[in-house]
Amino acid sequence: MIRFFTFAFLSFFAAPAFAQKLDDTPRTVVMTAYRPEWNALVAHVEQPQEHKINGMTLLTGTMSGKPVILMMSGVSIVNAAMNSQIVIDRFAVKRIVFSGIAGGVDPALSIGDVIVADSWGQYLEASFARRTRTGYVPPENAGPDAPANWNFIFPRGTTVGNETTPARRFFRFAVDPALLDIARKVVPALKLERCVPHHPEALPGSALCLPKSPKIVIGGTGVSAGIFADNAAFRQYLRKAWGARLLDMESAAVAQVAYANRVPAIFFRSLSDLAGGDATKNMEDTFEHLASVNSAHVVRAYVAALPD
Repeated sequence: MIRFFTFAFLSFFAAPAFAQKLDDTPRTVVMTAYRPEWNALVAHVEQPQEHKINGMTLLTGTMSGKPVILMMSGVSIVNAAMNSQIVIDRFAVKRIVFSGIAGGVDPALSIGDVIVADSWGQYLEASFARRTRTGYVPPENAGPDAPANWNFIFPRGTTVGNETTPARRFFRFAVDPALLDIARKVVPALKLERCVPHHPEALPGSALCLPKSPKIVIGGTGVSAGIFADNAAFRQYLRKAWGARLLDMESAAVAQVAYANRVPAIFFRSLSDLAGGDATKNMEDTFEHLASVNSAHVVRAYVAALPD
């Protein structure tokens, strides 16, 4: 009996504190994926208080007078999903507003543009099909809503539910309509940056500038996967099969977690490159700063317009 009590006692104190609430104030999560996106926003968090979870730094404070949590999800699908759930479990999350960069898929879009998609899909939630004498045959029929395949890659969607809706298969997760309505009212008139000052690829002492001023576009589909995509043929496939306007490595995962937890979410992405459509090389390293700044500029105006 004493041995059992001692084991139970030690196990209790050795166990990690799961889902310990760190803050009770209802807040908007302003989420970024990596450092340049964070850097474009961190100076705008007022009265910041730092929290650390699993090596991740989060700042609570205010932005434009609104209670926020600024965080980096980490790059790619698993990090984004894991850390979205962590922040939902540990804080009183009212909504998620993502600010970041992306690759352009729609030929009508250019580097620097900010896109507010109305839905997000995971394009590599898929089956890799067996090749037979009659062509590729996937191991399952994903249904009539499945986007078309690319060679042996057949989209199969992901199945998820929440506390009010039974689990079902999704190919796209819709952005919260109320948050999207606010974006339509607030962001179209905003001016975006065209130049990166003192960029090493420009002449000494000069700026690196885009050929035209970037624009803000609302609507359409974004897609995500744990892939840095820089392939012209696959870019064309995503445009045709998914109707995709842009791609990234986090948004669809965050949208899925938000749906499962019934947390409204919206995503602002500025194009740093064209995902294989760039003329000579992928331009992310060149324009990630400009894209991060443009997305952050729109997000700050958006947060300021959110209801209390």
